[in-house]
Amino acid sequence: MIQFGIECRSVSQVIIIFTWSVVMIIGCGKQTIRQNNFTYSQGGIIRADSTKKKIALIFTGGDYADGGEHIADVLKKRDIQAGFFFTGDFYRDPDKVELIRRLIDDGHYLGPHSDQHLLYCAWVNRDSLLVTKQEFISDIVANYAVMEELSIPPAKVHYFIPPFEWYNDTIIAWSKEQGWILINNTPGTLSQADYTIPSMENYRSSDVIWDNILDYEQNAAHGLNGFLLLIHIGTHPERTDKFYHKLDPLIEYLQKQGYQFQRFDNLL
Repeated sequence: MIQFGIECRSVSQVIIIFTWSVVMIIGCGKQTIRQNNFTYSQGGIIRADSTKKKIALIFTGGDYADGGEHIADVLKKRDIQAGFFFTGDFYRDPDKVELIRRLIDDGHYLGPHSDQHLLYCAWVNRDSLLVTKQEFISDIVANYAVMEELSIPPAKVHYFIPPFEWYNDTIIAWSKEQGWILINNTPGTLSQADYTIPSMENYRSSDVIWDNILDYEQNAAHGLNGFLLLIHIGTHPERTDKFYHKLDPLIEYLQKQGYQFQRFDNLL
């Protein structure tokens, strides 16, 4: 099954994104294990307890934040706290500071997503690193530094989501040495495909994403139990069909199915 977890930062990345999707068809199950009802891939946590009907929302952001206020409004209305993971450039953008401060005030978890949105390892040969250990550490440290300027203390932020949602076990080892915990979205649904635009071969409309999530919930062995469901806080302007507009009805539907929404770190 194709998994979509990459943020489209420009139209020129279409070829890279399509290649990434093909790689995921081939290797998404590699080194995926279950332990204590949690699911790990390459050593990173990708799912909480699949025996309990609890779910967490996680959001990533780099270039775009057009859904930020709407998402914040929905979460406040539903009394749900989520995890937000942004690049350093996102945190540095003065146009996004007000939104960031609101998310902090509303009790959401804010974490790093790589300062410069680096690609850690090759798409086809996942074991082939594209960054050195020092480049990896310096990049995350820079992400933390700009967060600290916004009164987000690094000492209280241990979790991060890798850029492109792509990493390997070496990245996990380096992270552990620094006291950082890598988490990633739970595979299985097309929620992350909300970044795609009509000119892409792997474009998925919001209706297709919606139907896919509901189908998975109804038919998968454990439904969405323990899911870390990823949605982008903003998408390219060419995508006018914004999936985040379906966030409120999606929450309502899942709550009616008996799911409890919790902040991801409370599930882990």
